[in-house]
Amino acid sequence: MSDYLVKIEHERLSFFTPVGEVKALNDVNFHIKEGEVLGIVGESGSGKSVTAYSLMGLTAYPGKLMGGSLDFNGHHINDMTEKDFQKMRGNEVAIIFQDPMTSLNPVYTIGNQIREVLKLHTNKNKQEIQARAEELLTLVGINEPKKRLKQYPHELSGGMRQRVMIAIALACEPKLLIADEPTTALDVTIQAQILELMMELKEKLGMAIMMITHDLGVVASMCDHIAVMYAGHIVEYGETDDIFYNPKHEYTKGLIRSIPRMDSQTHERLIPIEGTPVDLLNPPKGCPFGSRCDNCMQICLREKAPVTYFGDVHYASCWMNQKAEMEGGAKE
Repeated sequence: MSDYLVKIEHERLSFFTPVGEVKALNDVNFHIKEGEVLGIVGESGSGKSVTAYSLMGLTAYPGKLMGGSLDFNGHHINDMTEKDFQKMRGNEVAIIFQDPMTSLNPVYTIGNQIREVLKLHTNKNKQEIQARAEELLTLVGINEPKKRLKQYPHELSGGMRQRVMIAIALACEPKLLIADEPTTALDVTIQAQILELMMELKEKLGMAIMMITHDLGVVASMCDHIAVMYAGHIVEYGETDDIFYNPKHEYTKGLIRSIPRMDSQTHERLIPIEGTPVDLLNPPKGCPFGSRCDNCMQICLREKAPVTYFGDVHYASCWMNQKAEMEGGAKE
């Protein structure tokens, strides 16, 4: 039995479109232990959601897993059939999508949608299902649960709808909760409440969380480890303090520079990352971030950087680290 709840090694996944092969994931590696929170950070199109969906067997056509090994809770994902995935989804792994309004069915009541999950995955009778549905809404902080179960999604606020989505995801107490940018559509106050709620439920239920976001501020207080993704690669991985206080990849540094600082004594301009993301139909030979990097060297454009380790779990793929090592050796 593996020490890890999730173990992904050398995952490669492509989408075969009429104009060519889009290499969405290139040699992705990470793992999650039980009860751990992993944040996957990166801009749109970096491969965050594709990674999570592949773990649940939800890779959309024309996507195809091209290589690597995916293991979750004793299941070898590569060998699973759609019937196997249907048993696993909801029971062992659940997902909260980005926009609760489009994730909930507008023509069914909240109660119908929660009860459906419980009917599919449990052997409870009608009364037990109703009691569990009310219990779930109470668990996620929704008042008057009996009344809410009879309401439709459009009758609830954005924050309430997102709480309903969390209640549906937690119906069978999964081992892993995937949160795909769960607070993007919410205002800042509600965002903080939802994140606090997720952490409370994690402690109560002992589940692991995979938090997908483009916002480093969201993951700062809740994640044990952070994987920084760019153009289908994990360019840096480490504990949260490593990523924030000792970033080793130029892309990570760029993300951190673009966050407003509340503790700054002077007015500082935010430094954006110039340029546009790479074309995954024609990925570069070298570092995928090279064309946007201020410190780009010739070797960055020609070859992919080797992985450099800075501790047991902190590593990055950046030629600047190799340069620093050589210069440090020359000085000695």
